[in-house]
Amino acid sequence: MTNAPLPPVQLPIVDFGGGLSDPGRHGAIAKAIDDAFRGVGFCYFVNTGVPQALMDRLFAASKRFHALPQERKAALAINEFHRGYMAPNTSLIETSSVAKVTRPNYSESFMHMHEVPENDPRFGSPLNGPNQWPSELPDFRVDVEAYVGALNAFGVALLRVIAIALDLPPDALEPYFKHPTTFLRLLHYPPQPPTADNETFGSAPHTDYGFLTILMQDMSGGLAVRNTDGTWLQATPIPGSYVVNVGDMLARWTNGRWQSTPHLVRNVSGGDRYSCPFFFDPDMDAVIGALPSCVGPNNPPRFPPVRYGDYLMERLNRNYDYRKKAS
Repeated sequence: MTNAPLPPVQLPIVDFGGGLSDPGRHGAIAKAIDDAFRGVGFCYFVNTGVPQALMDRLFAASKRFHALPQERKAALAINEFHRGYMAPNTSLIETSSVAKVTRPNYSESFMHMHEVPENDPRFGSPLNGPNQWPSELPDFRVDVEAYVGALNAFGVALLRVIAIALDLPPDALEPYFKHPTTFLRLLHYPPQPPTADNETFGSAPHTDYGFLTILMQDMSGGLAVRNTDGTWLQATPIPGSYVVNVGDMLARWTNGRWQSTPHLVRNVSGGDRYSCPFFFDPDMDAVIGALPSCVGPNNPPRFPPVRYGDYLMERLNRNYDYRKKAS
């Protein structure tokens, strides 16, 4: 693998036709998702019904945050509940199954997670605590929460389509998402130095931990996806689209029917790159075992059942500097 630009190859495109309000379209959308996720494990979602104005506001909010002085961002250093600012070179992907990663990611980010009120019984348990907000950007919280609300609603509605795609009753997955575990990560990738070698990444080769990743990226390029034949495909930006991929937990849940595909980021655009992945995952207490439609006499379960929260915490504890220092 080199720093040379990868050829522009488009991933499958799933067109929602304006959203999920028409159940009559769910079957066709489910078929398109199944085809994409049985193959490369990545696709574009277009015409999802998420307002473009919300997407634009979120990008603008991310740029405002990352333009703050470093000391102001550092004052919001990521807390024990995995919320706040992560400085460059503080995330080393030790759990990568596709590469021996030797250097931290050359990126910085702000992490927001699902809101947990103080009177909620979950408050104070792992990953169930307060978000952090920059006081000097009063509109930042408004824009982030508006976007998260829209993406969370889209994720919940999408569960019915995914169930149909997996030959299940439409409501089969909903009990596992009573309290979805969600992450919104506002990423900034500085230009990669011209002298960078093959071990320098904005995000090193990895798979995502959870259920589904819904990524909004700018037009800089740099995201690459490993195809089933081992070649790396460029996830060419499409305006107004999402790049969506299967996470490890969904791959386990489908018993390997759907692929959790390795991917990486190298920002060789010469300018700043911004992306906003939204990770939509099950309840921390959900126990994930192979779905009945994905097993059979000649296809037994490949993985033992696992509590999602235990699986997630093991990976966070290994990959993030702040958690290693706290242990």
